[in-house]
Amino acid sequence: MSELRQQTGIPELDEMLSGGLLPGKLTVVLGATGIGKTQLGLQYAQAGLAQEGETGILFDMATRGDSQSHEDYAERLFQWKLREQLVDEVFDLEQIWEREQARKDYQHLFRQSGRRVTRRDMELDEWKEWKLEFVKKLDAAIAYFYANFVHGVRRTVIDGIEPTERPSDSFQFHAFEYVYHQILRKEYDWVARDLFRAQFRSQQEQIEAHRYDCQQIGCLLLLTTHEVMLDDLIQRPIESGDVLSNANTIILMGKIREGNRMSRALHIAKHRGSAVDESLIPYEIRETGLELLR
Repeated sequence: MSELRQQTGIPELDEMLSGGLLPGKLTVVLGATGIGKTQLGLQYAQAGLAQEGETGILFDMATRGDSQSHEDYAERLFQWKLREQLVDEVFDLEQIWEREQARKDYQHLFRQSGRRVTRRDMELDEWKEWKLEFVKKLDAAIAYFYANFVHGVRRTVIDGIEPTERPSDSFQFHAFEYVYHQILRKEYDWVARDLFRAQFRSQQEQIEAHRYDCQQIGCLLLLTTHEVMLDDLIQRPIESGDVLSNANTIILMGKIREGNRMSRALHIAKHRGSAVDESLIPYEIRETGLELLR
């Protein structure tokens, strides 16, 4: 079965995962800010070049204008210069079939809006404004994903979701649920209908020529947490309906105490359908990326 799996770019982690991650499933990586989630996500995205012939894509949902350093990390780790698809850029749908025009690596959905994301922090009017803003930007998001998938991309990394006490209160989680179920896990022709609308019939020949299988697309969600210590992440409860309850694989990244010093370690808390190594594995972040210390 290992040949059907997507490698993470970290051989030791692939070994723990019985060969890698399953495409068509959701993988969630949890950890505090600065613990190494972005490096792991970029290594997974970069590994797509060797395995599928295309690097993965990055979808940044940060709302406060904070830099996730994707561009700096990608260039430093892999000499990979990310090409950004701007949300407000006018996108000619005819360009989707032209790889050089359509194939981009990065999109930041809510750039520099600097706004709160939880329902309890907002008035009803603010919550409605969030929904309206998302609807306005949704076409750009659909175009970004579809344009990459028709040109062979099979990996998506979603980053920038802020920690909340209850995910159901977060607008970012509402937006993620839409993107995941209505774009990533939707059949190619239905995504094309949402994108082309009245032009769908005129584009149908190209749509069929560029068909793809949504069950071959992997999704890695990088989820920031309040918890810093790995033990606290391991004990974290999963609510019914929580995105974690629907994930096929959950990887926890946190700090551990070793005598009088702190270090980092990861733990695979969930990996459906496979035997899994449940050890706590220390790791370091080096110039080449995240390396496990087995």
